[in-house]
Amino acid sequence: MSSEGAADDQMRLMALDVGDRRIGVALSDPGRVLARSLRVIRRRSLKADMEVMRSLVEEHAVEKIVVGHPLRLDGSAGKQARRAEGYAAELERAVGVPVVLWDEAFSTDRARQVMIEAGKRRKEREERLDAVAAAVILQDYLDSLGRDQ
Repeated sequence: MSSEGAADDQMRLMALDVGDRRIGVALSDPGRVLARSLRVIRRRSLKADMEVMRSLVEEHAVEKIVVGHPLRLDGSAGKQARRAEGYAAELERAVGVPVVLWDEAFSTDRARQVMIEAGKRRKEREERLDAVAAAVILQDYLDSLGRDQ
């Protein structure tokens, strides 16, 4: 990825952890330093997903979306990774902002551990897990930007 220009310093990023039934959503702060979980979207259809995503992009002034890319441990793309690739391509067409794929290695496990350490009850963990996983993905992406600059 090329280095980000000075004009991009205040852009807000959104990350998605796309599953078969739910999509976890996270947002960065405008300075691209911290990620926070936003919400979990229950999937109904691709069309409905894209309507929600367009609304979120507009509401939060999102300039780039990071989609979790579930690569295998050896770095190859399996069935789920190919689904994420197709979703990302459709998303970019639908919302009109750049979409990048980012390896989501162990993001759900890390999100679960963060919530356990924070003392969240099982029910809350189940309800928020996908959004927290999206925040883990986004934070990894944001941290990589800091290393590149």
